[in-house]
Amino acid sequence: MTATEAGTGAGSGAGAGDGVRWAPGDRILWRYRANGEPGDGGGSAVHICRPVTVVQDTDDLLAVWMASGTECVRPVLADGTQVHAEPLATRYTRPRTTVRSRWFGSGVLKLARPGDPWSVWLFWDRGWLFRNWYVNLEEPRSRWAGGVDSQDHFLDISVRPDHSWEWLDEDEFAQAQRVGLMDGATARRVREAGLAAVEVIRRWDAPFSDGWEHWRPDPRWQVPPLPDDWDRTPAATPS
Repeated sequence: MTATEAGTGAGSGAGAGDGVRWAPGDRILWRYRANGEPGDGGGSAVHICRPVTVVQDTDDLLAVWMASGTECVRPVLADGTQVHAEPLATRYTRPRTTVRSRWFGSGVLKLARPGDPWSVWLFWDRGWLFRNWYVNLEEPRSRWAGGVDSQDHFLDISVRPDHSWEWLDEDEFAQAQRVGLMDGATARRVREAGLAAVEVIRRWDAPFSDGWEHWRPDPRWQVPPLPDDWDRTPAATPS
C-alpha cells in the first residue's frame, strides 16, 4: 500500500485525516468496526475489511473500487451460520466471529465525501448494466495510513436509475435499538442523516449527478490482496 502526504491545507475537514492523500491505483483497506457485540471491546474490533483500489482522492471525494474476486473479511455467527440467515430476534445477540471470503458479485464503486455520515455505492449487473445506487448510512470515516475506518448504522437507502428511492433494513435498524447496539439519541441522528441523504437524492446533487454510473475501472488494475494484518490498529501503522 502506498500513501501520499498532502500539503498542509490538503485534506482538511472532518474525516480527511492528518493530510493523508492517496493516488489513483493505490491499494487501501475499507473497514467497519463491530457495533458493540459482547466481547468485542465495546465495538472497537474490526469485523468487516475490504481491500479496494483508489479511483480518486480529493478534498471533495474519496472514490474506491472493490473488484469482483476480492478476498474480504466479514462477520458470521460463531457456529458458522450466515448473519442474515439468523432470525432477526437473535441476529445481534448470538456470538460472532469473522471469516475470509471472496466478493464474487460484480464490482462495487464506493463514493464518500468528507464528513458525510454515509457513503454511496454503485452496483452493476453483468455487461455493465447499471443496477442502482446504495446509500450506506455510517459513521463519518476516519483515515489512517492504510485506509479508512467507520461503523455501520444499519439503515440504508436504495436509489434506482429512475431516481426513485426506498428505505432498506428498517427492521434491522429497529432491532439494533431493541438489543442496545444503538441508543435513542444515536438512532435519531442516523435517521436525520438518512433524511439529509434523501434531500440530496431529491435534488439530484453530487455524487448522484456526476455520471459515475458510466465510469469503468482501469483494466491494468490487479485485485488487491487481503493482508494478514487486516485488523491492525491504525495507531500502530507507520505512516
